[in-house]
Amino acid sequence: MFSSVTEASVTELYFGGMATAGDLPADRLAIGQLLVRLLYLFRQELLSPAAERGYRDIRAPHLQIFGNLGIDGIRLTGLAARAQLSLAATSEFVTELQELGYLERRPDPADGRAKLIFPTPRGRKALDDAGDRVAEIERHWSALVGRTRFDQAARALQDLLDQLEQEHPEGGGAGARTG
Repeated sequence: MFSSVTEASVTELYFGGMATAGDLPADRLAIGQLLVRLLYLFRQELLSPAAERGYRDIRAPHLQIFGNLGIDGIRLTGLAARAQLSLAATSEFVTELQELGYLERRPDPADGRAKLIFPTPRGRKALDDAGDRVAEIERHWSALVGRTRFDQAARALQDLLDQLEQEHPEGGGAGARTG
């Protein structure tokens, strides 16, 4: 049923014993804290100029939809899995964004009973502008810690994500590169 390689044996092999909270570095936050705080700050920087750029109606929770939407159309269930939201919450956010003119639902050509969610022209503009804003944020953050260090950190995180998704393919593709 399970491989003979366990988390404990991997920990023993690589770290010489079971890891404990005492093994965490004292000179930095634990990885979970780093990721959560960076995501919070990233979302703040992403949204900060939204109103002046014509997106007064986009709220922080909508970013979970936009960040996982893509442009080729996606079913609600797939979007919920990518966004790591419940089907009900995803449906609510999609309906809000549809009412605001950012998204539309179209019949799925592969299954006429199902619908695909697409960005409207306004939604595509918002996605394009968000991509530009992400580039601005990366430039800003690179300036804070140095381009090389920023690039190395981003590359290390990408490599880690790729490896973890190979180990856990049931993760739903949440790490798919969407921009």
